[in-house]
Amino acid sequence: MADSTGNLTLPRRSRAPRRTQAERRAESDRGLLLAAAELIAEEGFNAATFEKVGARAGYSRGLASQRFGSKDGMIEALIDYLHERSMELASAEGRADMTGLDAILSSVDIYLRNFEREQAIRSYFVAMAGSVATLSHLRAAFAASHMKAKERFEAHIREGQAEGSISKDLDAEAAALMIGSLILGISTQWLIDASTDLERIRKTSLDTLRRSLAAQAK
Repeated sequence: MADSTGNLTLPRRSRAPRRTQAERRAESDRGLLLAAAELIAEEGFNAATFEKVGARAGYSRGLASQRFGSKDGMIEALIDYLHERSMELASAEGRADMTGLDAILSSVDIYLRNFEREQAIRSYFVAMAGSVATLSHLRAAFAASHMKAKERFEAHIREGQAEGSISKDLDAEAAALMIGSLILGISTQWLIDASTDLERIRKTSLDTLRRSLAAQAK
């Protein structure tokens, strides 16, 4: 291009907006948590040391210690992050026009489709197993995460009962716990035996849930 005198000039590069300190911190926190998730999924709960996490994420050991304070603090942050990640996966499908029954089936479907390929999600269950085995107080953090999932499923069940897609005879709270336990059991089974055919189980689980939850036509 030319300027007002006719001389050729290079086009101006548009500068990317500078990230705020909060954005940079969020990015580094996410990197540390993903590194922790990878290590846990690949090598087990004890592998997620500050030194290994910092090295895997490309940061110093001191940064991980500074951000989370302790390994338990890091795992608690990881639990929250993975819960949000599962919510993102579910919301990506859209729920506005779904019945309560369809919303439940969609959540279970998305989870089981992503479990095998989402290393971070698998790390959640490895860490949970580690906390149970050691009687760690982290069990309370996992229980709180499970409660959030239970409340979400229970809300969908009550919506379905109100609109007529889910049987009104069901105990909504107990049914929500059953759905969460189904996911927990399938995930644990795969961690024990990776040859488990998740696709077959996914299809059977969805069919079973549909049959057991749906309101009967009159």
